[in-house]
Amino acid sequence: MGAKGAKATKVVKGKSYTEVWHSAKFKTLISRKKRFIIPLTVFFLLFYFALPVMTSYSEVLNRPAIGPISWAWMFAFAQFVMTWVLCILYSRVARRFDRLVDEIRREMGA
Repeated sequence: MGAKGAKATKVVKGKSYTEVWHSAKFKTLISRKKRFIIPLTVFFLLFYFALPVMTSYSEVLNRPAIGPISWAWMFAFAQFVMTWVLCILYSRVARRFDRLVDEIRREMGA
């Protein structure tokens, strides 16, 4: 634990985390991340839980898609593809987030 009477905020080269948190660039970073991550998370969860819900409560996915392969198997395979696509997409967008983080660090003198 910290010394008696120590400040609650971490100080990095003269700038406290509170100062960084209140900066316009940091707020922009958080806003952009939320605009990207929240919709993708909602999409992922809906897509992921659609398979067990649809196989439990409907017969739609039990019909053949290609020969003896049912739509349930196609949907399950599509979940693997969707996961890889979202990972690749996030990796590319994260580079922009990293550049903004670097700008924030330079401005704050870290």
